[in-house]
Amino acid sequence: MQSVAEDDLLQVLRYGPFNVALHAAIQARGLSLESLRRRLEAQGVAVSLSTLSYWQRGRTRPERAGSLRAVRGLEVILELPRHSLLTLLKPNAERPPGPWPPIEELCPEPGVRDLLDEIGDDGERLLTGLSLHDQHVIGRRRELREIRTRAVFQAQRRGVDRWIAVYHNPHGALPASRTARGCRFGRVRMDASSGLIAAELLFDRALGRGETYLLEYGFGFGESGPPATEEGRGFRTPQHEYLIEVSFHPAALPARCYRTWRPDGHTALQDAADLRLSSYHNVHFIEFGMPAGYHGIRWEWS
Repeated sequence: MQSVAEDDLLQVLRYGPFNVALHAAIQARGLSLESLRRRLEAQGVAVSLSTLSYWQRGRTRPERAGSLRAVRGLEVILELPRHSLLTLLKPNAERPPGPWPPIEELCPEPGVRDLLDEIGDDGERLLTGLSLHDQHVIGRRRELREIRTRAVFQAQRRGVDRWIAVYHNPHGALPASRTARGCRFGRVRMDASSGLIAAELLFDRALGRGETYLLEYGFGFGESGPPATEEGRGFRTPQHEYLIEVSFHPAALPARCYRTWRPDGHTALQDAADLRLSSYHNVHFIEFGMPAGYHGIRWEWS
């Protein structure tokens, strides 16, 4: 059986289609369909040889609950990033066609590529985002006080030891402080003219392939923070789960809140849904397997 290079496998896992990705993963691991069937059976999942053959040849697709459970089992057996095969089963309307966009498509500020080139951002493409939680804190004068992020990644290749965080403030404000937990800041580059910051977050070790890593980091603006009516994040690599939360000071509660989205940095922001402010003065939404683009929350004060 012809071997499949790891780089080629990562590419096809990212872009699909499902049957091609499954076939490439089976070849890369050198396993027979019978071996896969037996290992699935040991997990309590019954799948016939003909079904596995049909899936990798594209004649049928897993759709029922039992079949999707088998796909999750295949990801474990084939040592693939979590949900890498399941994501490829989403309808085309829910997945980006072709390669994920470069960061310039999500953040059209001219300085963003220069900042990333100074640091080097190859590591991000070798990580799968399993969970990411952004919390934005708004102060009594309607200013942005703090951004806190908690993230869990899975290494697609052995040796990954960092992630690059990028933040852009449309008012040109740069954070006055930064914090980190489970990682440390390496190189940090800022563009004061456009409110851009790119920060290298260093892990405590190089990861093994398939290993997960948890980190937290934050940017603080303090009482002199910029005015805020919208916050969010752009995604250019796969992300399984994204939770965004905005917490408001009791003296500065918005009149209305909306979930927002745009496919790139050149398209006008769209309101996707109304969001309800809780009695604890915060608003949030959570998304699973979101398409590439910018996802966020905006609010109106009156």
